[in-house]
Amino acid sequence: MKHLKRIRNLFFVFSFFGLLLLVGAFCYAKFSPKLEIKSANNLVLYDSSKTVFFQGSDNKEWVSLSDISENVIHATISTEDKNFYNHKGFDIFRILKALYINIVNRSTKQGASTISQQYAKNLFLDFDKTWKRKWDEALYTLRLEANYSKNEILEGYLNTINYGHGMYGIENASKYYFNKPAKELDLAEASILVGVPKSPSNYSPLVNLDIAKKRQKIILDLMVKNNYISQAEADRAYNKKLEFYGKKEEGDSSTIMYYHDAVLDELNQITSIPKNYSETKGLKIYTNLDVAAQMELEKNINEQLAEEEELQVAAVMMNPNTGGIVALIGGRDYNQSQYNRATTARRQVGSTMKPYLYYAALESGFTTSSSFTSEKTTFTFSERDDYSPKNYNDKYGNKAISMAAAVSYSDNIYAVKTNLFLGSDSLINVAKRVGITTNFDDVPSLPLGTNEIKMTEMTAGYASFANLGYKVTPHLIERVEDSEGHILYEAENKKTLVLNSSIVFILNNMLTATYDPLYIDYNYPTAIGLASKLKHTYALKSGTTNTDEWYIGYNNDIVTSVWLGNDDNKEIPTNVALYAQNIWYKSIENYEDGKENKWYDKPDNVSAVLVDPISGQIVDETANKKKLMYFIKGTEPSTSQAVFDEKLNEVGIE
Repeated sequence: MKHLKRIRNLFFVFSFFGLLLLVGAFCYAKFSPKLEIKSANNLVLYDSSKTVFFQGSDNKEWVSLSDISENVIHATISTEDKNFYNHKGFDIFRILKALYINIVNRSTKQGASTISQQYAKNLFLDFDKTWKRKWDEALYTLRLEANYSKNEILEGYLNTINYGHGMYGIENASKYYFNKPAKELDLAEASILVGVPKSPSNYSPLVNLDIAKKRQKIILDLMVKNNYISQAEADRAYNKKLEFYGKKEEGDSSTIMYYHDAVLDELNQITSIPKNYSETKGLKIYTNLDVAAQMELEKNINEQLAEEEELQVAAVMMNPNTGGIVALIGGRDYNQSQYNRATTARRQVGSTMKPYLYYAALESGFTTSSSFTSEKTTFTFSERDDYSPKNYNDKYGNKAISMAAAVSYSDNIYAVKTNLFLGSDSLINVAKRVGITTNFDDVPSLPLGTNEIKMTEMTAGYASFANLGYKVTPHLIERVEDSEGHILYEAENKKTLVLNSSIVFILNNMLTATYDPLYIDYNYPTAIGLASKLKHTYALKSGTTNTDEWYIGYNNDIVTSVWLGNDDNKEIPTNVALYAQNIWYKSIENYEDGKENKWYDKPDNVSAVLVDPISGQIVDETANKKKLMYFIKGTEPSTSQAVFDEKLNEVGIE
């Protein structure tokens, strides 16, 4: 009896404090400032010309509940919260039922969020699964229930939820999917649309109609169960053939939402931005987006990959002087896959790693004429297995070649010899200085790009070459304001000198050798097909592995990176290199169209000397093959250039 009495007393104590907490929460909710729900969750994104390219909950598209089809309303209530009009924000019986089911099944598949709770979530910028977040969400739910009618809450919910493809709110979604206002949606159309928000990337009928129809069937069955429609009406709606519109306004882009998502990811990292919309009544976000550049990238990708169904793509265009990202594509089609390969994926970068190596070599005393022998080579180490890299197409000069020639042909033997001569720390140090965060493996294949790196980091790394040695931070957002124009954040666009500008100048000129006909010899420059196509001068490097194809090139105005490959790391065919090359050059040339072909000015401590571009040896005007190449004064080549191969023995490599 004592135990029962103690349990009863504890029950009353907990009940009392629980009731006290509940009363306190309701009082807080009732007397807190009223939430401005029509401005909450209102994001306006501007491009670089201050033109709006996305609006999250624009008031112009906010429609009253009376202008929304009853089919949508009934389908939403049946699916999301059948007791919506009978609870105060939390469905206690549904919570207990979900808790029981999850315990029995040892899972968390059963949810119990009401429409009010889901709407409260939409007032936040982030979706962190923390206890503080859940407590804030509960308070927002109470504030909604205390200050607004059920119809007002339902109206706000339907005007802000995500219906996929960048469509927020039922009016936008209705026009996008069916080219009609929300009040005209019939039962078939409404039931297919209401199924989308659960998982927009899966249940959109434009992504997978079969899965969308299965979801529609569940919704129609729930509407029958809740006495909104008859079984006959459900069957007719399910069997009706739907015609999907699937278009936005003129100038629509199927990839611009990758930029949008990257902006929101960046926004969530800015500590000065409040983490919920209600504190700001919406945000104005000014970005670096150049819509014309974005559309050109997308057009070139679509043209080149028209016959390649599985191949994926990522591309970034960046201002090298600020780090501002002017265009970004994270995949073939956002409607099909929202995974952002440009900001998230880490891929093997292949020979695009070599410029970091050759900068390190130049910094260590090498010159554009420094030579190693290009030949089949097996490297023997005292403490590890032998290593036998190969050149592309198994082509070797079987003679000493200059660093510039090694860049032109992307000679792997030369790169490995250089890395072994310097030690891997030299390459890694340069990559870290320009902002690459990858943990590099100290392996002989390091300069051949076997490590995986994010595209945004690689692009920013090359930006340090394009701006003559300054590290920049890649970013999309320039400024954030609240609805009243108060500045909440402004990008610093800070530049930090991390490389020697004179050495970078020499490297940049070497990287034009990748499409220079003067290097045609026993091999061809890797991008020789561009020699007659480029109207401007660029530094350019390609990178190829069995699974990845890269093109990264730049001048002092823009850096453009293109990657092609498969998400499952399946091997890619050789013709993929041509696709990447065409996407790169057409996009960067379009961006530079009408601009002066401005290249880098020669620094005072750099001299220009005529040399044989293949051997690197000094020549005069009478030579059949000659090129003006650049050297730090005092390091110009002599008539008898030393070959560095024998020096590898000094560091224990044979």
